[in-house]
Amino acid sequence: MTHTSGRRRTSRSPLKVTAAAAATLALTAGGAYAVKIGPFDNGPNALDPAAAAQARAFLSDWSRGRYDAAAGRTTSPARAGEVLRSFTEGLDINSPRLTAATAERADDGVVSVPFTAKMPVKALGTWTYTSRVRLREEKGTWKVDWSLGLVHPHLSDQAKFRLEREETSTPDVADRHGKTLTGDTYPSLQPLLTQIASGDGGPRGKIRLIDRVTGQTKRTEITFGRKEAPASARTTLDATWQAAADRALGAEADGKNASLVALRVDNGEILAMANSPATGFNRAASGTYAPGSTWKIVTSSALLLKNAVTPQTIVDCPKHLIVGKEFHNVETSEFHGATFQKDFMESCNTAFISLRGKLGDAETGDVARKYFGVGQEWHVGIPSYDGSVPVPKDETEKAAAMIGQGRIQANPLIMASVTATAASGHFHQPTIRPDTDDRTTTTALPRTVVNQLQTMMRATVTGGTAHILADLPGTIGAKTGTAEVAEDEENNGWLVARRGNVAVACVVEQGVTGGGSAGPILHRLLEAVPDDPS
Repeated sequence: MTHTSGRRRTSRSPLKVTAAAAATLALTAGGAYAVKIGPFDNGPNALDPAAAAQARAFLSDWSRGRYDAAAGRTTSPARAGEVLRSFTEGLDINSPRLTAATAERADDGVVSVPFTAKMPVKALGTWTYTSRVRLREEKGTWKVDWSLGLVHPHLSDQAKFRLEREETSTPDVADRHGKTLTGDTYPSLQPLLTQIASGDGGPRGKIRLIDRVTGQTKRTEITFGRKEAPASARTTLDATWQAAADRALGAEADGKNASLVALRVDNGEILAMANSPATGFNRAASGTYAPGSTWKIVTSSALLLKNAVTPQTIVDCPKHLIVGKEFHNVETSEFHGATFQKDFMESCNTAFISLRGKLGDAETGDVARKYFGVGQEWHVGIPSYDGSVPVPKDETEKAAAMIGQGRIQANPLIMASVTATAASGHFHQPTIRPDTDDRTTTTALPRTVVNQLQTMMRATVTGGTAHILADLPGTIGAKTGTAEVAEDEENNGWLVARRGNVAVACVVEQGVTGGGSAGPILHRLLEAVPDDPS
């Protein structure tokens, strides 16, 4: 319950040549003159700074499409201008990057600057290669020694490049048991099917080096896409859970924007991902919301990890608390002499804020990243937002962060994962495809902390703000959340829960309270699917 301010991815047709499309090159981060040329010294073999400056200027002009200026820095301006303009024609290259390495001096006095070119080819991938800029001194002025090999080592008067695309069909998408998933039957999946299937199907193509006269292929520079697309792209989704999730949102979202995620606790596999409305933006995985008091799972973990509190520690819960601004509880509730567990059960904002001095400014974010994987790079199998927990700018923002407000951002996918981690003690990167790459590195929560979290989450169902789930079978633990968006808008409502091997999270925009808006949705879902998935 938070009341602070916050704003708040099989048949084939013959290969075909694409239409031409010119591109503008861009240097990597650092700007026009961030190319590394050096190091320089004053010895007999020291590089002339003027040569470095000319190399930087040439790369800067070329990268920005200033072809005349770039060509003017070469030993052959007319030819250089012609080639630089025509090089990317027909290759569908958009906004590539040039990254220069350290300059080198050759025995003949030439200065050489190696560089890497990364050229994104529309809808296919990135063509990466290396080349080098060579400079000679002519009458006291350094000039780029022009050659076609500067642009690409294989470019010549006899050979040029051609892009060939191959049209492919998109494979069907199946659930974990092989059942075909369609947008008609599972409405929330309609916008996601192409993203899910793109890992197995999607466009394919090649960039080839061809003879300028005969058009015959001399070599293939790069191949994009998989060689073969399977008939069906398997997912971790469970058709039964997905159908129940769509029905729950349809019946209980009351026309509001809402989304939910259900995933397995033991491995992070996504069982269901649903949005209302079903078409359009995937709020469940790509939304950016203040998580409100559901974030108190992470805050509590940070406090418990350093023994700042125990569930039985007395932490008073007054109606109001001023930390640069006034913070209060829902309906200005208060619980004098409350234990920390009682504060968690009743989602007392003021109690949590009063404990902010127990944690360093960056400590909650460090715990979120180290133990819960929040803010690390996730490879879910579709586009996703992986969370943000910035260091608070001041004491007021730190107070807000203690209760999931301020600049903290998450979504149902993140909060379902947080709930699963709290249940097992181990973070498992959420996935919707069984073959996704996991590059995260986390540490397991101590068993004592896991037990304390589960005790408090269970008490939140049996006697706290998540009592709407109390009549369901199974040992359910949960946490509600209410997150302010703006003064003139109703609060977003949150609820996260864990039952058996499944963790779920739901957000309802302008839902007022978590128990009142997200509660009925998750109740209907868990009631419809009483058993753990196989």
